[in-house]
Amino acid sequence: MQYLVSVIDDKSNPGRTDRQPAISAFNERLIAEGHWVFAGGLADTTTATVVDNRGEQAVFSDGPFVESKEYLAGVWVWEAPDLDVALGLATEASRVCDRKIEVRPFL
Repeated sequence: MQYLVSVIDDKSNPGRTDRQPAISAFNERLIAEGHWVFAGGLADTTTATVVDNRGEQAVFSDGPFVESKEYLAGVWVWEAPDLDVALGLATEASRVCDRKIEVRPFL
C-alpha cells in the first residue's frame, strides 16, 4: 500500500537548520529498504496559487488554500505493507526532519 507522508512546518518554530544530512541518510535507507516512491520539498506558501474553476470563470488566488501558522513543507510517497510500518517510519521521519508528520493512505 502507498502512503502520502506530509511534512508539516511551523513558521513560528522552524526547528533545526542542520537536518539535511540526516534527511538524506533517512532517504537512502528508505530506498534501500524498498519504501521510497517519491519525495520533494515545497517552496514557501507565498509562492502558492489556488485555482477554482467551479463557476463561470476560473478564479486564481495568491497564497495557500488555508491560512494557518502550519503549512505543508514537503511530501514523501512511501510503499509499506501496512499502516504500522508506515507509522514506524513516520516516527523516525519526524525526528530526522524535526517536524510534525501526517500519514495518509492512498485510496
